[in-house]
Amino acid sequence: MMNLALSASVACAVALSMARVILGFSIYYILIPGYIIATMLSLFVSPVFVGIAFDSGGVASGPMTSTFLLPLSIGACIAVGGNVVTDAFGVVAMVALAPLISIQIMGLLYRIKSRSNVDTVKYDDTIVELEEDI
Repeated sequence: MMNLALSASVACAVALSMARVILGFSIYYILIPGYIIATMLSLFVSPVFVGIAFDSGGVASGPMTSTFLLPLSIGACIAVGGNVVTDAFGVVAMVALAPLISIQIMGLLYRIKSRSNVDTVKYDDTIVELEEDI
């Protein structure tokens, strides 16, 4: 489930960054609300999920991401005719932000689901005696 959440969030971040390259809107419209959401989620999620989320953000924006996504965004920006310095900047920052939000939302859903399961569990107090034939 965590791999699926990470993959989907990074794919959404890449799609959003490509939309930003094509449309040319500011990166601040994505990063500032994103980090506010990530910070607010960290108040409601278990510290285990917060640690995994921030660690995943650092791992997801590693050397492979920089190697493949930066040239992709630069090429898309040149093809569209935008400014490479302002429009293609921030792809790695958005990829680093995506796991923060997705893993913490997964932790929030886990917390909600674990609370609802406590109420529905029925305990059986039946004693079963096993006798051996000698």
